[in-house]
Amino acid sequence: MESQEYELMYRAEDRHWWYRGMDAIARRTLDNWYAADARLRILDAGCGTGAALTTFLAEYGVATGVDLSPIALRFCRLRKAERLARASVDGLPFSAGSFDLVTSFDVLYERSVANDGRALDEFHRVLSPGGRVLLRLPAYDWLRGQHDEVVHTARRYSSGQAADLLRRSGFTVEHLSYANMFLFPVALVKRLAEKIWPPRRPQSDLTRGAGPFNGILKFILSMEAPLVARTGLPFGLSVIAVGRKAGGNG
Repeated sequence: MESQEYELMYRAEDRHWWYRGMDAIARRTLDNWYAADARLRILDAGCGTGAALTTFLAEYGVATGVDLSPIALRFCRLRKAERLARASVDGLPFSAGSFDLVTSFDVLYERSVANDGRALDEFHRVLSPGGRVLLRLPAYDWLRGQHDEVVHTARRYSSGQAADLLRRSGFTVEHLSYANMFLFPVALVKRLAEKIWPPRRPQSDLTRGAGPFNGILKFILSMEAPLVARTGLPFGLSVIAVGRKAGGNG
């Protein structure tokens, strides 16, 4: 990811419709298995600037963040995060069985993750028996656009590819869904327009604010939360996947 994207992310995460809607989806998905006071040991693998780490994840237990970027970790500290480590997600500096839940929100797709399968192996290793991993991944490689260039996208995923990734690392797939389905047509038109009229310089989606539509877009995306968490959605701009490590009582 370009270094300037971290500041854009830090400034946008608390109010941007996409982050707020996706947080609602993650919360509702976790609620399938955990109460807000579950006292979990949580690892946010690729924690970025720390918004999830210091907000809703902390409600489920003690959350630790790990990220390879020192810039990202600096912003985490501005959010008052204390439990932080600098490392790649495919080489975690934690002992086996250290966590009950691993989350990874839009991380495995990046070029800095040389081997996404090795990262899943690491998630499996640091989880306790019965522990779970929650993944959020960008969907469909054919949806690549200008944003992908700026954030250094190496790969995008189908739901089937996400499931295979989990299974190869020893997880049982407990839940699988797409997300951001209602706004899919809008994104598709935008991507097609970029191919026909490419900008002079690639820009991330965060540089274009939604202005007065921010609240409406947040509402639309948040409406998907119960659907994603229960029955799942057949297509969308993101993949949500939950895997469980064998053993335990969970």
